[in-house]
Amino acid sequence: MKYSIRIEKSTSSRLSQIDFNNIPFGRTFSDHLFAADYKNGEWTDLRIVPFEPFLIHPGSMVLHYGQSIFEGMKASKNQDGQAMLLRPEMHARRFNLSAARMSMPDVPEALFLQALHAIVSIDSDWIPPQEGSALYLRPLMFANDEFIGVHSSENYRFLIMTGPVGPYYPKPIRLWAERQYVRAVKGGTGEAKAAGNYAGSLLPAKLAAQKGFDQVMWMDAHEFKYIQEAGTMNIFFVIDGKVVTPATDGAILKGITRDSILHILKDKGYTVEERPVSIDEIIAAYYAGTLQEAFGTGTAAIVSHIAEIGSDELLMQLPPIDQRPVGELIKSEINGLRSGRIVDTRGWVVPVDGGRWTVDDGR
Repeated sequence: MKYSIRIEKSTSSRLSQIDFNNIPFGRTFSDHLFAADYKNGEWTDLRIVPFEPFLIHPGSMVLHYGQSIFEGMKASKNQDGQAMLLRPEMHARRFNLSAARMSMPDVPEALFLQALHAIVSIDSDWIPPQEGSALYLRPLMFANDEFIGVHSSENYRFLIMTGPVGPYYPKPIRLWAERQYVRAVKGGTGEAKAAGNYAGSLLPAKLAAQKGFDQVMWMDAHEFKYIQEAGTMNIFFVIDGKVVTPATDGAILKGITRDSILHILKDKGYTVEERPVSIDEIIAAYYAGTLQEAFGTGTAAIVSHIAEIGSDELLMQLPPIDQRPVGELIKSEINGLRSGRIVDTRGWVVPVDGGRWTVDDGR
C-alpha cells in the first residue's frame, strides 16, 4: 500500500553551514522532518515539512505519563553516491513491539518504511561522505491527548527527524559496574525503546561520570550479579577466543546491531554464545588472562571498545585496540556494508528509493 505524503520543502537550507569533518553527535538537524497524527483510530495528515519547533499543549499526556517510544537508525551512501538503509524493516518491527508494550498504536510497516524513504530521499545531501559517519534517523511516537488522567492516550504524533553524525564514542570507554541502581527487570519495559528507560539511566550515569567513568555496566535487579547492557548499548565479551553476550530475557533490548553482529560472527566461523554472563565469570577470565575483548554495540556506536571496567573490588584494564581483532572486524564489516565497500550477501542493505512514496504537494 502506498500512502499520500504531502511535501512542503524548505526554502532556506542550512546545509552550507555544516562541516562534515566536525559533527557533534545529536546536535545538528537536517532541513525537514516527517510528521503524522493518529486520530480516530487512523494515521492522518502525513507530511514532510521544514524542520522547526512545533506547539504542544501543556496537558499533552506525554508530558505527564511518559508514553513515548523511538528508534535509532542510520542512512549512508555507497561508493556510487546511492543513499542506503541497513535492515530498515527490523526497526519498523521493533518500533511496533515497543508501541505494543507501551499501549500505543502500530505504525503500519509500509507507512514507516515509506516515510523513511521519503525523508532520506529529500535530505540525502545531508549524508556525510566519510565511512563511519552517517545521517542519523530518529523515528519517534508520543501520546498527544490534552488530558490529565492516567490511561492510554487516544491521540498520538509520529515523527521522523534526521541529522548528520560522526562516531558516537570516538575513543574506547570506561564502564562502572552499577550495583545500586538498575535499568530494567523482567516484566518491565527493558525490551522497549521507551523514553522512560533512558530517563532512569541518567542519575547512575552521572554518578559514574563523577568517578571518572563514561557509562555504567548494568547488572540484574535481583543479585546484581548478571550483566545486562553497557550504558545504552548491548555488550559483548571475547573470552579465550569465544564471543559471549548476555541472552535477551525480557530486560535487555533486542538490539538490531546485536543481531547483525551475531549473524556476521557465525558466518565468519566464530563460536558465539548467548547466555547469562556473570561479573564473577568476567573477573575470573580477567585474572586468568583470557578476557581478550569487551565492546558495546548499537546503531549509534556500532562498536565501542571498552577500555576498562571498574567496580568496588577492582579495575579491569583490557588490551589495546590493536589487540582486538573481533571488535575491529565487526566495525569494519558494518561500516563496509553501509558504504558499499563490502558486498551485501544477506539482503540487509536497502537502496533509498523515492518511488516508494507518493507526493501530494499541498503548497
